[in-house]
Amino acid sequence: MASASRLLPPAPIPSVPTFRHASFGAAPRICRLAIPSFRCRASAATAAVGAAAAAPLVLEDRASAVALREFVTLDELRAAVSLRVRTFYEYARETVGAEDHRKALAEREYEALQNRISGKMINFQRVSCINGTVPLLPSLMSAEELCSACKFVEDGEERIVVSSLDLNQCLWLPDELTGKRPGVNESSHTRAYLSNVCVAKELQRNGLGSALVDKSKGLARQWGITDLYVHVAINNEAAQRLYMKCGFVYESEEPAWKARHLGRPRRLLLWLDMRN
Repeated sequence: MASASRLLPPAPIPSVPTFRHASFGAAPRICRLAIPSFRCRASAATAAVGAAAAAPLVLEDRASAVALREFVTLDELRAAVSLRVRTFYEYARETVGAEDHRKALAEREYEALQNRISGKMINFQRVSCINGTVPLLPSLMSAEELCSACKFVEDGEERIVVSSLDLNQCLWLPDELTGKRPGVNESSHTRAYLSNVCVAKELQRNGLGSALVDKSKGLARQWGITDLYVHVAINNEAAQRLYMKCGFVYESEEPAWKARHLGRPRRLLLWLDMRN
């Protein structure tokens, strides 16, 4: 789902935690922003693991309905960022400035994600945004906010981004635990991290999370990645089960003092040997 310095960043928003290295399923936390009478809840990953307020929608024939791929257009990339903002932050609708703050977060993350993908961030050798998208199906019409916020048009067809993650080829993610393999002095950096893994809360338990991770593993192999990592909240057993089902195993965990300093739940670092 914790950020590197950005190239010519937009004006910062006071007291807003960044989320672009958040991991799937971290426990939510409450943060108070430097805006009068305004609060947001930053959940450091997807609502797909948390309890939903309503029963999730069911995707019929998911295999044919969901397209999993690297992003193609900037409109799709913007829709993916919108999904992340609505997943990682919950706003009280009646509070003043909520929509403006949501838009500012989305714009800031959109620019930062473009910088990472284009190679302007020094620590990142290569970054790809992988999305799961579906056509604007009749079964989704009840999820009005999802369809309006995360919609894009491709070849005349309206589609919705329903899941998303970043695959980052780099030695470390800022403010996160660093993987031990293959080693910091390797001339060929074959380590990568998953981040910003999210699934629309309306489509929980449709297998979108595991399908997205599997897709990222395929791309990682194409890149020559030998060691794939992901961070997950230490108290999120559901997310841990998902990753372990996908082949990840425990490597290390964040010390309590660091988690307190960063104002978040402790993280586990999980590792996947891509050579098997």
